[in-house]
Amino acid sequence: MAKNSVIINLKKITKRYGYGDAESYALKNFDLKVKQGEFIMIMGPSGCGKTTLLNIIGLLDQATEGTYLLNGESVEKISHHKKARLRSKKIGMIFQDFNLIPTLNILDNVTLPLVYAGKTKLTREKRADEILDRFHLQPKEYYMPDQLSGGQKQRIAIARSLIAEPEIILADEPTGNLDSRSAHIVMEELKSIHSEGNTIIMVTHNPSLTTYATRVINMLDGGIDTDIKTVADKDLPEPVKIHFNKKGKK
Repeated sequence: MAKNSVIINLKKITKRYGYGDAESYALKNFDLKVKQGEFIMIMGPSGCGKTTLLNIIGLLDQATEGTYLLNGESVEKISHHKKARLRSKKIGMIFQDFNLIPTLNILDNVTLPLVYAGKTKLTREKRADEILDRFHLQPKEYYMPDQLSGGQKQRIAIARSLIAEPEIILADEPTGNLDSRSAHIVMEELKSIHSEGNTIIMVTHNPSLTTYATRVINMLDGGIDTDIKTVADKDLPEPVKIHFNKKGKK
């Protein structure tokens, strides 16, 4: 994909709940263009629509009105099955509460996106070994989630989000449940991922984390209040395809 290509284009996105007197809006006539290689931080008060926005971009929710173009193609009318396939290939998700399955070991948690993508067990486990080695967590691949610290769980969640080599990483308060040291480690990992050309959109309440961003958007009442670029488009990282050898080294 060419540098500075628009990979996400939201036009007049509205998300409405309820009817009549009970009607409310999470998003209203929301416009947003995201270019390849951006690291966008989205901030704003609770209830302003941040998580709803992330869920719509991540194809976990659908707008009531408006148009969502992903790599130039509209996603509104495609089937749930196709959306799931598209999500597994194009989008990696990181959540505040990690969303690890407690009954699966770390290896099986990390390989889940490749299961949905229809990859063989050998391919899944080989890729998981490589990416866990990158995060220095390969020795723990047969641990269960409750045997890990919060910081380790979030790094596992990041590994899972990367395993299918998506173009876009969506992160919803990924440091919200972490202490300051673990939060720093997680943010440095995201910084490294971004430097390799990944596009990252992250929701946070922590203004100190905006130093990692190339663009900071403040939301208010379902729309954009301020939108500030801190890095020029020409200085965004080039899209690259990262390959690992057996020891996970680039």
